[in-house]
Parts: sequence; C-alpha cells; structure tokens
Amino acid sequence: MHPLDNVIWQALTTRHVRFAEGSGQARRFIREVTSLAGFAEPSLEGYASLGRIVGVDGTAALFLDERYEARKGWDLVAEAPLLQMVSEREAAPPAPEVSPKITELGLKDSLEMVELTALTKPGPFGTRTHELGTYLGIRQDGGGRLMAMAGERLKVPGYTEVSAVCTHPDHTGKGYARLLMLEVMRRIRERDETPCLHVRQDNIRAVELYERLGFRTRVVVHLAVLRKI
Repeated sequence: MHPLDNVIWQALTTRHVRFAEGSGQARRFIREVTSLAGFAEPSLEGYASLGRIVGVDGTAALFLDERYEARKGWDLVAEAPLLQMVSEREAAPPAPEVSPKITELGLKDSLEMVELTALTKPGPFGTRTHELGTYLGIRQDGGGRLMAMAGERLKVPGYTEVSAVCTHPDHTGKGYARLLMLEVMRRIRERDETPCLHVRQDNIRAVELYERLGFRTRVVVHLAVLRKI
C-alpha cells in the first residue's frame, strides 16, 4: 500500500495517532481538531465501528476510493470528488514583488483562523486544527487582521499535506496563497518529506495554482460527509 492510499486512516494510525479516537476498524480525529475519520476498509465492520465512535446524529468526513453508496443507518450530508496531488519537485521561487511578513500561527490565533476558514471554506477546520502541524499567516500591515493562511494537516510516513490554504476575499489576487504555500512546502522538504494536498476537482482556479507550484494529480478520492441515523 502506498502511504497516501487510505490517507486519513494511515495518518490516524501512524503520525497522528495522538489525535485519534476509537479503535478496531475505525478511528476519527478529536472533534476539536477536525471532522475527518477513516477505517481500515469500507466494509460492514468498518461502518459499524465508525458508527459506534460517532454515535447517533454524529458526523464524519471520509475519503473513499469510490463514490459513496447508500448504506442503512447513514445519511449522506455532502460529497465531492477530490484530487489528491503530490509535488515531487521543487517549486519555482516566489515573485519578488510579493514580500509581506509571514508569521507562525498558534493557539492565540485559533479564533481568527477558524473565522477565516469559515468565511473561505477550504475544508473542515476546528479550534485545535493548528496542532496538527505548522501554520503560517500574513496579517494586514504586518500585525492587523489575518488576511491569508496555509499550513499542514494530514501526516503519513514520508508525506505531509498542505492544507487550509485561504485568503480573505478583500485581499485576493496579491499572491499571498502562493507565497505561504511555498514556505510551507519548503519546511516540509527540509524534513525530507514530500508535500501533498487535496482539492475539490471543480476548483479550477486552485488546481491551476497548485499545478504551477509543481503539484500533479496522483488519484481522485471521494469526500463523503456522513451522519449516523
């Protein structure tokens, strides 16, 4: 199995095991971290184990190899095909005209990070998501409102996912996302790891940016947000 196959499960059973809840055939991240969950395989036992973890009316966001098929006891809340992309080569350097101050984000910035992701919707983000890895941001005038951010989410042996790439609508088109991604990727490579990411297949603008930064599609995975009923 490739390290990026069934990536959520592999993260929860390797480098992110300290954030995992559950046992047996299914696990999920602590709810304050993210709603992502996974199982060893999408079998009857896997879904039953997941159901015991989330409980009635509980939700879980899964990455599946195939589009979700209706199952008794589960309600499909949302779904979307995602490109799993990998950057095997060094990205081009940032444009010289883009030079705002980059700062590391953490606990004291958590509320602003949640607010920015709620506005821009790059994916599930909780009050403790920042604990998964390094998160970087650009603030207005170097210390004001958080204008853009990017960081690290899923980690498996040899790979780290670039995630939560977002820019406040008032500040798009300035190259902030590109600049932040390049710095996150640089730090990942310094650890002799390979950057990867997941993006909605229909988010053409983001896909084009990621391709310019050296990312190439590895596989298509299917996001399914499920509620236990």
